[in-house]
Amino acid sequence: MEGYKESVRKQFLYYKGLAEKAMFQVSDEQLVWTPDAETNSIAVIVQHVGGNMLSRFTDFLTSDGEKPWRNRDAEFEPSLSSRAELLDLWERGWKEVFQALDQVDDLQQIVYIRNEGHTVLEAFNRQLAHYSYHIGQIVFLAKLLKREEWQTLSIARNKSGEYNDKKFSAPKEIRHFTDRV
Repeated sequence: MEGYKESVRKQFLYYKGLAEKAMFQVSDEQLVWTPDAETNSIAVIVQHVGGNMLSRFTDFLTSDGEKPWRNRDAEFEPSLSSRAELLDLWERGWKEVFQALDQVDDLQQIVYIRNEGHTVLEAFNRQLAHYSYHIGQIVFLAKLLKREEWQTLSIARNKSGEYNDKKFSAPKEIRHFTDRV
């Protein structure tokens, strides 16, 4: 169990960091930019992810993950007026994620999301996939906005060979893929 908890914590931290590195590359105006009326801005995606985290992980082991106080539809309407408010929601959401993870003693315990039972392990995997999906959107929008000024968050274009040479010249070892970040 501790191996899973440590692995999923590192993956959550990895994706949290990717989103933050992307968001810090864009201006306040770019946080709220959208290419069209049907596409969410970075800010709206953060509102949704933050709202989802607060709902899913507040009282994680004892109440349904879809809280009565959550207004999911409102998460898709621009409402936060500053980068500071956006980052505050972001941090509050992640705080709930990690506090919930710290409370887990039994990965097979059943928790509910909209009255559907999940093992704790399934619930964390579900949210990891959900958050990485939206963080990919954040990264894509930031990259689209920054164009040539974009600072890559992974292996740079045309640098895979160089990267692999470095990796394969080192001795084999067991470690989590996020340890390099």
